[in-house]
Amino acid sequence: MRVVTIGGGPAGLYFALLLKKAHAEHDVTVLERNAPGVTFGWGVVFSDQTLQNFQAADEDTYHTIVEHFAHWDDIDVVVGDRTITSGGHGFSGIARRTLLEILHRRAVSLGVDVRFNCNVASIEALDSIRACNNADLIVAADGVNSAIRHERAAVFKPHLDVRPAHFVWFGTTRPFDAFTFFFVQNELGVFQAHCYRFEDGLSTFIVECDDESWRRAGFDGADASTTIAICERMFSQWLDGHHLMSNATHRERSPWVNFVRVTNERWFDDNVVLVGDAAHTAHFSIGSGTKLAMEDAISLARAVATHSSLPSALQTYQDERMIEALRLQNASRNSMEWFENVRRYIHLPPEQFAYSLLTRSQRVSHENLRLRDSAYLSGVERWFAARATAAASRPTTETEVAPPMFTPYTLRGMTLVNRIAVAPMDMYRSIDGVPGEFHAVHLGARALGGAGLIFTEMVCVSPDARITLGCAGMYTSEHAKAWRRIVDFAHRESDARICLQLGHSGRRGSTKLPWEASNASLDTGGWETIAPSAIPYTPAMHTPREMTRADMDAVRDDFVRGVRHGIDAGFDMIELHCAHGYLMSSFITPLSNRRDDCYGGSLENRLRFPLEVCAAMREAWPADRPMSVRISATDWVEGGVDGAESVEIARAFVDAGADIIHVSTGETSIDAQPVYGRMYQTPYSDRIRNEAGVRTIAVGNILDADQVNAIITSGRADICALGRPHLTDPNWTLRAAAELGYAPQRWTPSYYPGRRQLERELAKQRSTG
Repeated sequence: MRVVTIGGGPAGLYFALLLKKAHAEHDVTVLERNAPGVTFGWGVVFSDQTLQNFQAADEDTYHTIVEHFAHWDDIDVVVGDRTITSGGHGFSGIARRTLLEILHRRAVSLGVDVRFNCNVASIEALDSIRACNNADLIVAADGVNSAIRHERAAVFKPHLDVRPAHFVWFGTTRPFDAFTFFFVQNELGVFQAHCYRFEDGLSTFIVECDDESWRRAGFDGADASTTIAICERMFSQWLDGHHLMSNATHRERSPWVNFVRVTNERWFDDNVVLVGDAAHTAHFSIGSGTKLAMEDAISLARAVATHSSLPSALQTYQDERMIEALRLQNASRNSMEWFENVRRYIHLPPEQFAYSLLTRSQRVSHENLRLRDSAYLSGVERWFAARATAAASRPTTETEVAPPMFTPYTLRGMTLVNRIAVAPMDMYRSIDGVPGEFHAVHLGARALGGAGLIFTEMVCVSPDARITLGCAGMYTSEHAKAWRRIVDFAHRESDARICLQLGHSGRRGSTKLPWEASNASLDTGGWETIAPSAIPYTPAMHTPREMTRADMDAVRDDFVRGVRHGIDAGFDMIELHCAHGYLMSSFITPLSNRRDDCYGGSLENRLRFPLEVCAAMREAWPADRPMSVRISATDWVEGGVDGAESVEIARAFVDAGADIIHVSTGETSIDAQPVYGRMYQTPYSDRIRNEAGVRTIAVGNILDADQVNAIITSGRADICALGRPHLTDPNWTLRAAAELGYAPQRWTPSYYPGRRQLERELAKQRSTG
């Protein structure tokens, strides 16, 4: 087989040598556009796990690489006047130039034909290069600006996302004993440096900043020498007299670059296949770009060597690597966005800031940090518990450190015993709006299960505010009496606080029960629906009537009536439902609000009526009891509400009297294209909390205690609400407490035998590994 690899970077050279090792009879050529020894960048980083993959692929290359490694376990986060160290991370650095030399020598020793100064701009250009025409396989390893990918864009369908932050990649003789992050906040903005030693006497020093900071610092007009001078002054206290160096001679006039996130729908076309940065990129902040490239090479070489058919080999390679690349690119995106938005976090206490940085990609979890450095995490937990208990006016001791999720939290006059909430979930089991035995058992069981806060389902403020005939209501004294029974039980038998969520279905009302049909209007027995505009939720549903000002007055008064009944029922907290396409949400999103009066158009106008309702509820609700508002932070539809607008929405509701924002997303349009995944809505809570400076509740595919602890400790939310996990396990919180060894969690005495058995079983599991 004749194989041509275009690009002599790590991916191209490693693939070539691995394939040649597997099949010496193959004719393998590598074409590199640069001269020998010419490369951009300084050091590259590999994790211990990646090194194991290298060892399995080729022992000789692995051992030579390891001989040149600089290894470290610690990460230092330097912010303000603090240096916070976390250990056990297990990374190694090597000079990019050294890595390429090792791969080059190994490839040549195996018989690979490596040619320099060969710039291949197209597949057709191969015909002019002797012995490279009529290749059976062409490997495009020509980097982020791949000419081959561009030439066949119609098939590969690349997406190039140019990110807003700017970075410049320097070297320095300043040695670093840890992977070190420096953060500078001054009158110009916020700047960060990513630093690590990759060989004796040399370290990487990447400076990064947002666009506003970049321009205010004068970097937009600075050449390489001027940029170096500014950066040396900015980071002088940590450079200790050492200088910064640039080897990007091709970028002397404009040394700064923007990271480009590369994805492709396909990775091969006929006999042409993409590897490395041509196929995907990973942000430098997680150090996985070269890892991904070289693991691409391992996979592709293995597939080509073991498959008799080239098409099946390339399909196998694509199937295998696309999944892994997506996983790492998701982590990379999380990390990249954290650094792009350092302004969002720089106000956090240093302990929380450093923890947020360490867990930014979601690859490193709370318990993973404990495995890496238990002393560090114990210190964070002590700090967090002391801060939380002080805020709740409760004493703590060194021997009684609660895991973050089990620390108390105070909103006005209400203090929660922990940060776990049972999310609001519609049950559709009421009769004429009256909650019955089902609700008593359902909510009572969750109260006994240990959660600190329990939300009711959306409780409708009038008969015509219901979604279905089975929806709960709060518009008569009978409703208040029925709810009182449930609330009293929870208060008597548990530490749980209960929140009444009030809402109006709007254009989503008068529908069948969801297990009968989804989003289907009632055939008989229905009612007229109302909305800001006469736009049905789905084409098959009834068209709502556009609301008048008189309708708004009536609805506002219905909410106030519901609040007063909530007081009679003894609820601890109230929530206004402004999410998921129901009435208040329909006013907020431009997808369903097409009014041309003062209640439509601008965000200020679209918020006008929901804010009026919020303020009226706050006025009617006791001053010592908290109020929340649930919002859809994005519509997941182009032209709808997005993350940036949600920050303004949250601020507006807090100004109107809300104490905390319950951050959900979507369900405002049937055209929504949500991006699902673990904790997929938490980034919206994070943004609102840390940009708007308001308290938040995170919800959405939060599944385990490890995730909850990470969200709470990092400051991405103040409370975590779990829905489906509580449907399958009412005692989710009790089980989490037992798993974490948190003894102070309250169990009802009737459950003590079960508690002891659970604790014994968990102890056995831990002892057996």
